[in-house]
Amino acid sequence: MATAAAPRPMSAEEKKVIFASSLGTVFEWYDFYLYGSLAAVIAKQFFGGLDPTSAYIFALLAFAAGFLVRPFGALVFGRLGDMIGRKYTFLVTILIMGASTFIVGLLPNYATIGIAAPIILVMLRMLQGLALGGEYGGAATYVAEHAPHGKRGAYTAWIQTTATLGLFLSLIVILVTRELTGADFDVWGWRVPFLLSILLLGVSVYIRLSMNESPAFTKMKAEGKTSKAPLSESFGEWKNLKIVILALVGLTAGQAVVWYSGQFYALFFLTSIAKVDPKTANLLIAAALVIGTPFFIVFGSLSDKIGRKPIIMGGCLLAALTYFTVFPMLLEYANPKLVAAQKAVPVVITADPATCSFQGSPIARPIDFTSSCDIAKRTLTENYVPYQNVAAPAGTPATVKIGETLIPSLTGVLNDKRDAFAPESAKAIAEFKKAVVEAAKAGGLTAKADNATMNTPMVLAVLVYLVLLVTMVYGPIAAMLVEMFPTRIRYTSMSLPYHIGNGWFGGLLPTTAFAMVAATGDIFYGLWYPVVVAAGTFIIGMIFIKETKDVDIYAND
Repeated sequence: MATAAAPRPMSAEEKKVIFASSLGTVFEWYDFYLYGSLAAVIAKQFFGGLDPTSAYIFALLAFAAGFLVRPFGALVFGRLGDMIGRKYTFLVTILIMGASTFIVGLLPNYATIGIAAPIILVMLRMLQGLALGGEYGGAATYVAEHAPHGKRGAYTAWIQTTATLGLFLSLIVILVTRELTGADFDVWGWRVPFLLSILLLGVSVYIRLSMNESPAFTKMKAEGKTSKAPLSESFGEWKNLKIVILALVGLTAGQAVVWYSGQFYALFFLTSIAKVDPKTANLLIAAALVIGTPFFIVFGSLSDKIGRKPIIMGGCLLAALTYFTVFPMLLEYANPKLVAAQKAVPVVITADPATCSFQGSPIARPIDFTSSCDIAKRTLTENYVPYQNVAAPAGTPATVKIGETLIPSLTGVLNDKRDAFAPESAKAIAEFKKAVVEAAKAGGLTAKADNATMNTPMVLAVLVYLVLLVTMVYGPIAAMLVEMFPTRIRYTSMSLPYHIGNGWFGGLLPTTAFAMVAATGDIFYGLWYPVVVAAGTFIIGMIFIKETKDVDIYAND
C-alpha cells in the first residue's frame, strides 16, 4: 500500500461520530462484561445442581461461550459491513446485545425452572457473542476510516478504551447495586444491572441513528468497488488469508491474554486466591482502571510516531517476563497472613497417581470424584488451599497432610441408582471435609484478607501495572488491524483474527487458568497459559509482522 498524504485536522462532524461510536461501544461492552463481573452469583443462581467448584467452572464456561461464538459474529456481520455499510451493521449488533442482556435480568433461575435456566442463559450469552463479534470490527473500522492520516492510532485508541470503560461501568453499577440491595443482592439485586441495560440500549440506538456512513466506504461504494464476496476474498485468497493468520498468532492472541489477565483474571485472583472481599476487590480494580485508562490514548498516540509494532510487542514481552513475579506480589500485598501461613503450613496430598482425575472438568459432579485422591483434592480445591502432590505406591489410599496433621482420605460409595453417594458414605465424606477445612483454618490457610493489614497502595500499584500492560498491547492494535487490510474487505478481514484472538485465546483464559489451578493445586500454575501465549505472539510478531502506521487505508489492493 502506498504512503498517504500529510495529516489533516479532524472536522467537528468527524469528532462527533467518533465520540458517538465510542460511547455506543462502551455500553455494548458493559452489557457483555456484566456476566463476567457477576460470575460467582451466576454460578449459584443458574448452576445450583453442581458442587461449588464445578458450578463456578461451568459459570466461567458459560461466560466463555459468548467468546467462542464471537468469530462467527465477525463473519456474519463483517460480511454485511463490507457489502452494505458500517453504520447499519453495528446498529443491528447493539440491538441484539441490549435485548439479550435485558432478558438475562428477567430469566428465572435453576431453582425455578431447572435445567432450562442454564440452557437459556448459554443461548443468550451466545447471542451476545455474535453481536459483539460484529460490533468491534465495525466500530474500529468506522473510526479509523474517519481519522486523518497520522492520527489513526490516537483516534482508534478511543475505541480501545471502550472495553475497559465498559468493564469499569459494570463494576460501578454492581457496587452501587450491592450497597442499595444489601443482603438481597445475591437473591434478586444482581438482576438490576442487567435490567438497566434497556436504558443504555435506548441511548445507544439514538446515537447510532445520528451517525453518518464511513467516508472510505462511501467513496468506495460510489466508485462501484465494494466487494461482492468479502468472505471468499478475505479467506479464499492466500495473500489475504496469510495476513489474517499472522494477525491472529502474531498480534491478537498475545494481546488477548494480556488483556484478560490484567483485568478479569486479576479480579478472580483477588477474590478467590487472595480471598479479598468482592467489594474491596472491585473498588481496587475500578481504581486501577481509572488510573490506567488514559494510557490507551497515550500508547495509541505514541504508535503514530514510533509505530504500532514495538509497543504491542513490548507489552507481550513484559507480560511473559513478569507475570510470575507480579501475581505472587499481588497475593503478598493483599493477604500477607495467608502467604505466611502457606509458607509455614505446607499441604501435601499423597496418593496413587492412577486414582487422581482432572479436577478442572466443567461438567463433573461430586459423584464423578469417588476415589480417595479425588475427594481429597476436591476438598482443598473448593477452599482454594494450595497443595503439593506426592506419588504413593499403587493401591495406597490418599492422605492429606496439613502441617503436622495427617488426615486419611476415603473412597466414596454410590447408592444403588448411582446418582448420589450412599448415606453412610456421604456422611463419612462430610466428616472428612470438615476435618480438612478445620485443619486448614487452624493453620491460617483459609484466612480472609484483612483491610487493616493489606498493603493497599502496593496492591493498587500492581494492578495499575497490569492495566498498563493492557494499554500497551490494546491501545494501538485497532489501528494496526485496520491498516493491514484493504477497504473492500477490511471489516470482515480484521474482525475474524481479532475475535478468534480475544474470543478464544482471551475469553477462555479465566476458565482455563482456573481449571489448571484446580488440577494441580498450584495457585500460580494457571499463569502458564497467558505467559506461553504472550511469548509465542512476541516471537512470531517480531519475525513476521510488518509495521503499518504509514500505509494508505483508502487503497483497495
